[in-house]
Amino acid sequence: MAVIEMRSSTMMKRLSVYLFILFISPLFVKAAAPLEAVQIYSQDELLDLIKKNSHLTRVKLDNCQLVQDIEARAIKMKIPAYQFLFGDMLAYAVCIDRDIEQGMYYMRLAAEQGLPEALEQMGRYYHLAKFVQKDLDQAIVYLREAASLGNLNAQMRLVTIFNNGIGSPRDYEDAYRWLFNSVTADKKTHQKITALLSQLETKMPPSVIKRAKRAL
Repeated sequence: MAVIEMRSSTMMKRLSVYLFILFISPLFVKAAAPLEAVQIYSQDELLDLIKKNSHLTRVKLDNCQLVQDIEARAIKMKIPAYQFLFGDMLAYAVCIDRDIEQGMYYMRLAAEQGLPEALEQMGRYYHLAKFVQKDLDQAIVYLREAASLGNLNAQMRLVTIFNNGIGSPRDYEDAYRWLFNSVTADKKTHQKITALLSQLETKMPPSVIKRAKRAL
C-alpha cells in the first residue's frame, strides 16, 4: 500500500512539472524571443544616414547586431562609408570599446578616399581641436576638399575661417563660388550663407566677386 502511495505521489509531482512546462514555460520563451535579424546597410543607405548624422543612432537602434559586418567592410573591404562609420563607433564608444586613436585612423582613411563627410569632419576636428591638436592649416586643407565636393557644412566653415582673417586670399574666390552656388531649403541656413558671403565680399575686389558668382 505504501509503495502504491509513493508511486502515486511521484506521478503527481511529474504531472505538476509537466503542466508547469506546458503552460508556464511558453511565457518565458516569448519573453526571451531572439532579436530579428538586421540586414547590413546598402552603400546608398549608409551614405544617407551619414549625411543626416544619424549613422551612430541607427547602429544603436539595431541593437549593435551589425558590428562584425561593419568592421569587415571597413577593414577588409576598405569601403569609405564603412571606414567612417567604424571610426565614429570607435571614437564615441558605440557598440564597441572606445579607441579614439583607431577611430581617427579610420576616419582619416575614409577622408583620403574622398568621402566628403569624412573630409568635413576631419577639417572640423582640426579647426575645433577635437581629439587632435588645433591645426588651422590642416583644417583648411580638409575643408577645402570637402567644400569642392559640395559639402555645405564644409563650405560654410571654410568661409567662416577666411572671414576671421585666416588662410590665403587666393582661396577666397573658390570658397565664395562654392558657397554662392550652394542650395538649401532651410531659411536660417540661407540667411547665414548670405551673411557669410557679404562679409567675405569685403575682402575681395569687385571683379573677383563678379567672376566668383558664375555658375559652376
